[in-house]
Amino acid sequence: MTRDVFVLVESNTTGTGRLFPVAARGLGLHPVLLAADPSRYASVGGAEVVPADTDSVEAVVAACRRIGAERRVAGVATSSDYYVETAAAAATALGLPANAPADLAAVRDKGVQRRRLAEGGVRVPRFVVADTVEQVLTAAEEIGYPVVVKPVTGSGSLGVLLCADPAGAARHAEAVLARGHNERGRPVPRRVTVEEFVAGPEYSAEILNGVVVGITAKHLGAPPLFVETGHDFPAGLPPAERTAVATAATDAVRVLGLGLGPVHVELRVGRDGPVLIEVNPRLAGGWIPRLVQEATGVDLILKTVEAFSGRSSTVDATNSGGAAIRFVMAEGDGVLRGVDGMAEASAVAGVIDVETYREPGAEITVAGDFRDRIGHVLARGASAAEAAEAAEAGVRRVRPVLAAREEALA
Repeated sequence: MTRDVFVLVESNTTGTGRLFPVAARGLGLHPVLLAADPSRYASVGGAEVVPADTDSVEAVVAACRRIGAERRVAGVATSSDYYVETAAAAATALGLPANAPADLAAVRDKGVQRRRLAEGGVRVPRFVVADTVEQVLTAAEEIGYPVVVKPVTGSGSLGVLLCADPAGAARHAEAVLARGHNERGRPVPRRVTVEEFVAGPEYSAEILNGVVVGITAKHLGAPPLFVETGHDFPAGLPPAERTAVATAATDAVRVLGLGLGPVHVELRVGRDGPVLIEVNPRLAGGWIPRLVQEATGVDLILKTVEAFSGRSSTVDATNSGGAAIRFVMAEGDGVLRGVDGMAEASAVAGVIDVETYREPGAEITVAGDFRDRIGHVLARGASAAEAAEAAEAGVRRVRPVLAAREEALA
């Protein structure tokens, strides 16, 4: 019997991106991945890869209609932050479940998102959108240093920097505003947000169909960068604080019109309570869906495919535990000779997964964002604190071995 098709518009090539086709097959659906460059996807969960101009909604719709001539298309979605608008617009054109493309366009522009949240009564940092270095410096003076300067689009801490003074703000703004394309070669707006820095611990609320599944405690590297070095789930928050974080996150989702599927909401808890940092209309990265599944039994990837294929998608936890991940971070540039200590990390009680993302011979360049992660140690425990202790113990045993580029070429 011919199976219905679940279409993915591009995909993350690392992390949980490759698990979407697996989830689709688990629901009896045939996964098809539309890709502008099929060579990027040597292996993405065994999906059928079909060439298409994924920068064009019309081309994606046409590809889906060709597929639909032989098999029913049950849903269109993506695991990639860059293609959520395209997937939603295509799904809407085909009469399939989706959030409104206009709402997604507003959310993906951090300046527009901030404005809509503030107008909707959701607390956000003071901010200004700027498209020149002069505007950045004027805004920073008004807000007060230090300020966070970041591009209006993007994810994974790309281009995000805490600037302590005018010289640093000008230097960083000039570099970001000069970028016309992102790492996938897609054009990006030459605008940045200049934001008040909110001191306090950072969390993310993982939301599905408007409901908070849980809250993640996030670990970041040293300022002025915002690289995420680990996560604990569920966050060990007092009940009142957890309620405040969950309420702020669900208010944000409501104001932005993101009632279908997953949303990853990042917040900081400052002196006066939660402040919305960012809303992402997709599943979390950094293996957070895996942490949720290990801790609760809830498979957010499967639930996402259910939601976008029109199936009932409720969340019922079957476990009550904790999970944590710590990333192996690149601490310097060079050529990766290997990674020592993998077996020792795997032997730590509670550790269930140790993985490296780079092969020996890979060139390592510290970028100050998610690309600095070269592996991880993931642990499970009776609580998030127990899992975190195991993940920390494991990652301390992992030792990347780097050689200078000149030495590697000798």
